[in-house]
Amino acid sequence: ESRREPAAGARDARAVLRAGEPVFREFLTAMAVHLHAQAEAAGLGLTDYYTLNLLGAAGPLSAGQLAGRTGLTTGATTRLIDRLERDGYVRRTADPADRRKVLIELAAARAAPLAGGAGPARARLATVFLGYTADQLDVLFGFFSQATAALLETTASR
Repeated sequence: ESRREPAAGARDARAVLRAGEPVFREFLTAMAVHLHAQAEAAGLGLTDYYTLNLLGAAGPLSAGQLAGRTGLTTGATTRLIDRLERDGYVRRTADPADRRKVLIELAAARAAPLAGGAGPARARLATVFLGYTADQLDVLFGFFSQATAALLETTASR
């Protein structure tokens, strides 16, 4: 099987990736710094804050799903859930599809104020996103989805 050569004037994707890597790494660092600051402002540890953010975005999850998404062991996940439940951030509820299973969901009254701290960043990012066309946003969100899956997969396999 022969490799196709890029069309004349076409940019080499690998060269673009190499050139863009520092930008992407700075983006990841900015995200990490932002999440640390948000967690600290909320008086939470980073894992607790991340878990609450995850539940806010994904909706109720089982303990096993939380373990997979956070990269924690099942024992550490149980302690995390116990701590967040004790502090009123989450509650355990029966899975409506299978009452034998338990889901972890946000306790809206306690967790709602946390979303306010991210408001300025969300508003600023919305302005950035609105600078792109709908087709470009489709590409960006497709990347976010695929990158999330790749990162979770590699985190789970560590």
